[in-house]
Parts: sequence; structure tokens; C-alpha cells
Amino acid sequence: MIEASFRGRLGSFDLDVGFAVPGRGITALFGPSGCGKTTVLRAVAGLMRLPGGQLCVNGAQWQAGRRFVPPHRRAIGYVFQEASLFPHLSVEANLRFGLRRARCAPRIGMDDVVALLGIAPLFDRPAEMLSGGERQRVAIGRALLSQPDLLLMDEPLSALDRFSKDDILPYLERLHAALSIPVLYVSHDIAEVERLADTLVLMQAGRVRAAGPIADLLADPALPLIHLPEPAAVIDGKVIASDPQYGLCDVNVPGGVVVVPGDLGPPGTRCRLRIPASDVSLGRHVPLDTTILNALPARIEGAETTRDHQMTVRLRLGADGEGAALLARVSRKSWDRLGLHQGEQVVARLKAVALAESGPPSGPVPDPAENRRG
Repeated sequence: MIEASFRGRLGSFDLDVGFAVPGRGITALFGPSGCGKTTVLRAVAGLMRLPGGQLCVNGAQWQAGRRFVPPHRRAIGYVFQEASLFPHLSVEANLRFGLRRARCAPRIGMDDVVALLGIAPLFDRPAEMLSGGERQRVAIGRALLSQPDLLLMDEPLSALDRFSKDDILPYLERLHAALSIPVLYVSHDIAEVERLADTLVLMQAGRVRAAGPIADLLADPALPLIHLPEPAAVIDGKVIASDPQYGLCDVNVPGGVVVVPGDLGPPGTRCRLRIPASDVSLGRHVPLDTTILNALPARIEGAETTRDHQMTVRLRLGADGEGAALLARVSRKSWDRLGLHQGEQVVARLKAVALAESGPPSGPVPDPAENRRG
């Protein structure tokens, strides 16, 4: 577990946060600009000492009472908004600088980082000749080669244009799939968070509004995320079959099987689906004459009225209503006409199902345990 608690006053800003999140996977610190996300990240790194701070990372106490481990003794990799590479050095030299900072025997080697981040073609290029997305990939690689116990990423995509973001996101997903290093990821972009995060810490005005699995928080009626103009559910699943003739894959998710377009990989491949609430309609029976491929049993957990006479309906997949969380955005007229109510079993018709990610870059994911280069 990563257990953090920080309290203090910074000028006119009051910070009072506390959370406990899993010690692996990606935890996103999410909220509007100025809510304290970067301040928390700097406190975790030891760059800022708050008198009311406590921090324990997977059993290692970095701050508690009078104990304060200085930044250079914390096994942390830090990736900033702007890649802070040495412009006069080559990509290889920048990466090797990360290796020299390692405080333990390598757990992930140069070959692994190069393969995971797709930077072999950049190896001999000066850092000043890289694009924004390429610089960030090298900065992430350098941070990983320092052999961190925790990787901190402070809005690493905020300075990039849309094309550069689309270029680097698949590599972040690949790191997520291949490495067990926990990541604290600061963002105010809900699309990034939906695509990458396992756990969400929702912040507002220097406080933690909620913390927990992202799928649960996206569907929590007490939180603002469900009231976004385009709310969506994210569901993790596993490929169980493919149909090359029609370019489709069957993905097993909690509570059912979803047909997804595209070649997602062989059986056993894990993927994340994003299902917008506006692409889910409800009925009492499985449609017999329709182009919709996905019609799954679900149970209504509740519903909230939104603006424009619409309802945001909270569902759980499966006949028993214990599967994955799902959202549907329907008109109030349709809700009343069908006489829908909490606890009722319905059929959720998914008009569109998309991957929350575009999938990893082509090529096998290396095993970091099999280091091959110093």
C-alpha cells in the first residue's frame, strides 16, 4: 500500500489530504487546476516538507513525525511536464545518467526500457533533436533506469499536442502492462485517467473528495464525474475468442461477454473497454431485429435526473446485478414510458464499444526480469 497524509498551509492555500491506495498499478491524482495535485506529488518526492506529513510506501516509512527521508534517499523516478533532458547529450547518454543514479542492482535494464518505449531508433540522436513526445519517452526511460520503487508523473502529457499525446499514450499503457512499479499520475484530463488509471484519488480545493477503483468512482452518484457532459464506464476484460472473418473479438467482462471490433490479440489478452453512457439504451427484452451486437442482462442500481430532461441510469451487468458498473443516458420520457425503477432487471443495449486505449505498439512486451544490457 501507499499511505499518504499531508497537512499544511502554503500562502493562502490549505492542504489537508489523506489516502491509502494499492502499491502497484497506476493511481491518478485527478482534479481541476489548483486543487493541490502537484503539491501532493512534491510532498511524496520529499521536495516539500509539510509539518503534518506522513508517508509509507510499500512498508518503507519515508515520513512520520520527526522522521523525514530526504529526496535523494527516496527511490523515486520523477517525470515532469517538460522533459528535463540534457540537450547536448545523446538519448543513450541521457538514459545512462538514469542508470548511474540507481541505488540498487538493476531490476530493469537498458534493453528492456528501449524495447518498452520504442526508442531504439532514437538512441544516437541528440536530445535537442527530439520531438516533444520523443523527449517524454526518453525522460520516462531515464526515470525507470534509476530503479525506482515509485514513479511520479506530473501531467507528463500536458505540454504535448494531440498527435504527440496519441503517440505516447500506448507506451504508457505498455509500461502499465509490463511493470509492477507503482505510479502516481497527476492529471486534469479525464480521458487520460479513464485510459490509464486503476485507482483514482479525486481532489478538490486541497482535499480528497474520494479515493478508490476508477470504475466505482466514475459511477458514484455522490461524485461529480457521473454528471459530466459525456460520462462513461470503463471495464477491464479478457479476450476469450476472435472472429477474423468479421474482425471481431469476444471479451469476457464481469457479468457477461462483449463483442468488440478489431483484433485485440490472442485469448487471454487483457484490455480495457470504454462505454459512453450515451451509447447505452435500455429495454426489457433482447432485440431480435437490430444491428446492435451487444445486449446484456443488467440490473438498475439507481438513476439521477440531469439537465435537459435526461436520466443517468446506474447499472450492474449480469442477471444477478453483481457484474461491472455501467451507465446509460436516457430521456426522462423513455424512463417514464417504460416504467423503469431501481432494482429492476433490464437488457442493456450497447450501441458502441471502444477500447479505452489504442493498444500497445506492435512487438512483444519484454520481461523486465531478463535484463540484457547494463
